[in-house]
Amino acid sequence: MKPSAEERLLLPGPAGNLEVVLNDPGGERRGLALIAHPHPLHGGSLDNKVVQTLAKTFFRQGCVAVRMNFRGVGASDGVFDAGRGETRDWLAVAQALRDRFGDLPLSLAGFSFGAFVQAQVAQELRPPRLVLVAPAVGRFPVPAVPEHTLVVHGEQDDVVPLAEVLDWARPQSLAVVVLPGTGHFFHGKLVELAGIVQRSCPC
Repeated sequence: MKPSAEERLLLPGPAGNLEVVLNDPGGERRGLALIAHPHPLHGGSLDNKVVQTLAKTFFRQGCVAVRMNFRGVGASDGVFDAGRGETRDWLAVAQALRDRFGDLPLSLAGFSFGAFVQAQVAQELRPPRLVLVAPAVGRFPVPAVPEHTLVVHGEQDDVVPLAEVLDWARPQSLAVVVLPGTGHFFHGKLVELAGIVQRSCPC
């Protein structure tokens, strides 16, 4: 499968234009995957390595892989809104892409702060697939998620301690996949992360 040339778009959002990058496998597309990046005030962007890894994983499975810069990052207008406006932005982007690609099966994925945002987006869109990588529980009010959600966390995460994620997951009887020997940014473990996502959440 050959990727289309990477396409960079400016789509209208509630607070102005939103910078979106997508890779379209073309042909018989199997789904639409929206991938959210970590905290924009701490260097998060759509070029984050974990976000790129997730996008490549979904793309290899035949999904249109979509990354968006949150408000105030890159060419996206607006300012950080603690997840409220960012959630509305993703809803606007999701609608624009469904208008373009049709009613493909939807996957939502997010890393850290992006996982918090996508958990909120999921309450509105109810996607068949939700992937949360190192969700920023304890730092943001991450809501309860559907039982089929894939949660992946690093054993040695010093930004969002594993214990906090387990405390969040326990009342939901939600499984958490723990990747041993790695921290918040999965340095040296991106291949393993991609494998977990691909095996557990085929597009």
